[in-house]
Amino acid sequence: MQTEDIQISARSNPSQRVIALGIVFAFLYFASSVVITLLLAVLVAYFLDPVVGVLEKIRVPRAVGALLVLLAVSSSVAGLGYLMADRAEQFMDAWPRYSAELRKATTALDRKLSVMEKQVEAISPEPERGRGPLRVIQEQPVRSWLFLGVGSIYSVLLVATFVPFLVFFMLAGKRHIWRATMNLFPDRSRPRVQEALDQLSLMLRSFVAGNAVVALILMLLTWALFLKMHLEYPFLIACASGLLNMVPYLGAVLAWLPPFLIGMAQWNSVGPYLWIASGLLAIHLVGLNALMPAMVGRRVHLNALSVTVALLFWGWLWGAIGLVLAIPITAAIKVICDHVDGWEPAGRWLGA
Repeated sequence: MQTEDIQISARSNPSQRVIALGIVFAFLYFASSVVITLLLAVLVAYFLDPVVGVLEKIRVPRAVGALLVLLAVSSSVAGLGYLMADRAEQFMDAWPRYSAELRKATTALDRKLSVMEKQVEAISPEPERGRGPLRVIQEQPVRSWLFLGVGSIYSVLLVATFVPFLVFFMLAGKRHIWRATMNLFPDRSRPRVQEALDQLSLMLRSFVAGNAVVALILMLLTWALFLKMHLEYPFLIACASGLLNMVPYLGAVLAWLPPFLIGMAQWNSVGPYLWIASGLLAIHLVGLNALMPAMVGRRVHLNALSVTVALLFWGWLWGAIGLVLAIPITAAIKVICDHVDGWEPAGRWLGA
């Protein structure tokens, strides 16, 4: 009986690649809470690792240093949360006044839209006059939109509970994790893997640190603007507008919403709104065109098209948190493409 040599090719055909890509996307969508938790923990760990390294140089055990850094960060976040909660409680006490103004504005807008519909219906052809406009009934409540990309309160609690533990284990066991990761690759590939991991570490650390500094500067500038405009709750609204201003492209408009809402109960003229809009737009342009390139752009190396596509895709997949993670994920993909044979053209396209 003649035996035949059967050769198995390691290369995948296009259909297999499409199926594998679909499986990856399905996993990212259905396991979003787990993936988001891991990614946030990785970003925080890269951000805090230099501080733990400094403590280790002064002979503080790495596990103890990681614990001390986490306690310090948790205390700072808790203090900031207390300040925010105190002002948020005052805002919630005054919310009926703002909700009445908001209801009045929406009623006036709805009245104007109704007048426009009647005018359009009056000039429409005869067969279409008796036909009322189609109205789409939204069955989803508002809270489903608020938690888009986060999933549910359970997902929020999952992130808040597991991120500190994951960050501690990543910081305390950095050497073991690094060594185990290098052992996954053959000896001839380890220098290139080492270079990729070093570049990835530097990029993620620069991204988190740069965004934190830029966000702080934007919040301080926004706070000063709201104090000058005598806007109520300037610190609370400045924190919200400053964070919204960090969203690429859309942040310039999203940052208007909190001060406009508060201003509805204070101002009856258009002038203050124009000053707020122009001031926030100027702050956004300074942050986007001056601060971000200086502190983050030199490490990320992404072109405007790839950033826009990444924001669209990850925002669609994970909602608001996807907009936050879109740039570091895409930058990490670029670093991987730059160090994998055959993937270099994709890396050059992302950074062209």
